[in-house]
Amino acid sequence: MSSFLQSFLDPKKSWLAALHMKSLSKRLRKYGLRYDDLYDPYYDLDIKEALNRLPREIVNARNQRLKRSMDLSMKHEYLPENLQQMQAPFRSYLQDMLALVSS
Repeated sequence: MSSFLQSFLDPKKSWLAALHMKSLSKRLRKYGLRYDDLYDPYYDLDIKEALNRLPREIVNARNQRLKRSMDLSMKHEYLPENLQQMQAPFRSYLQDMLALVSS
């Protein structure tokens, strides 16, 4: 990518990217999700392989977060405020393994 595009997409340098990241973080916290939970293993085989290589506890926690978010969505509810504050939506668990699989 060009350096201009990289600086435009970097939340530390671009106020628009920072605003988008803040908005996305707020929406993910409402349902207790992490950004890596949004990847679909049926859409990309690299993601499916990376999930297969992760420890079972991490995959089970991901599945629980997805089930909880679907349940909340069906009920038209959000997580309570105290639980929303505990969420870390950009703490990655999949990126390192995905880099190993992709290379």
